[in-house]
Amino acid sequence: MKRLHIVVVYNAYVENVPELPEDRGGTADLRTQIRHVARTLRKIGHTVTVLPLSHDLFQFQRKLRRLNPDVVFNLYDDVVQGAGYEMRLAALVRMLGFPLTGSPALALGLTRSKGMSASLLAGAGVPVPPHTAILETVGEVDRHKWAFPIFVQPSQEHAGVGVDRTSVTHSKTALKLKVREILRNYNQPALAQRFLPGREFNVGIIGGNRLRVLPLAEVDYSALPADIPPIMSYAAKWIDTSPEYQNTRVSCPAEVDPELGKRISQVALHAFRAVGGRGYGRVDIRLDEFEQPYVLEVNCNPCLDEGMALARSAEKADISYPKLLQFIIRAALEPLPHDPEISMLPMRRTAASSASQHPNSNSNP
Repeated sequence: MKRLHIVVVYNAYVENVPELPEDRGGTADLRTQIRHVARTLRKIGHTVTVLPLSHDLFQFQRKLRRLNPDVVFNLYDDVVQGAGYEMRLAALVRMLGFPLTGSPALALGLTRSKGMSASLLAGAGVPVPPHTAILETVGEVDRHKWAFPIFVQPSQEHAGVGVDRTSVTHSKTALKLKVREILRNYNQPALAQRFLPGREFNVGIIGGNRLRVLPLAEVDYSALPADIPPIMSYAAKWIDTSPEYQNTRVSCPAEVDPELGKRISQVALHAFRAVGGRGYGRVDIRLDEFEQPYVLEVNCNPCLDEGMALARSAEKADISYPKLLQFIIRAALEPLPHDPEISMLPMRRTAASSASQHPNSNSNP
């Protein structure tokens, strides 16, 4: 790949709320990831500028236009509950005419709204957990027939926010209490679904017009204490002092029957394509008691920490971390199908934009 000027964008907004030192989902770890991505991109020969976005959107636009990068590496992540700025940032960058890594704005918006995403997936023939319902009031619990246990979470969050030990409910009373808590604390509807008792898998996907499924990873909850439900809660993801974090393991590649592995991969691909995912993503899948796979969530632009999650699955496919970043950049430079290139601002033609018209002319990353 030719030497490119890459601008790495991220959310620099900081709330005036102290962060727990053991919380790996905080801003300190985010900045560490940003620096590592930028350093890796420089090591493989690219010119890199890190551009934060916080309070001044006009200044951000002026700087981005002045930098005029070949690619914008999108690491922008909402840090405020209920915010929907991830999709807006992606839309803004594309309207300015710059190639953007990862999924487009529509996919980011669809997958952030868990209820909308589940409805779209079901309509596209992708299996989602039974009894999926959006609950905007506590009273709506009485309008449904439930087959407990029911898993309930905020409908517009990600990264496990709002998911804890009380998220698996076994009665209407418990379900109502959890819905009331979500409405009060997160100011958004709750998403309820049947809790599936089977194995859980993370399916990494990379690529642009041609997608590739990475080796499956399986989440192992077998070491959890009996009083903690086997779910990927916020504590299991980010609080390194918690029993959830310390007793939840991920094995990759997962030991799975080839036929079952093929079905899981096909369902994941179908789901990622249905929401318009691109570049890189992760689809979380859980099996029911009959080993049928159901999509829990499609995660566009997931965490890119080296040695973890998507990068770990890529390593099992002999894709090193630098090579993974190259794959992601290459996908951003491919012409988007059914998406006219209409820049809102006059831009000079760059070597990268010329190469994007002929993606086969570049060597593999």
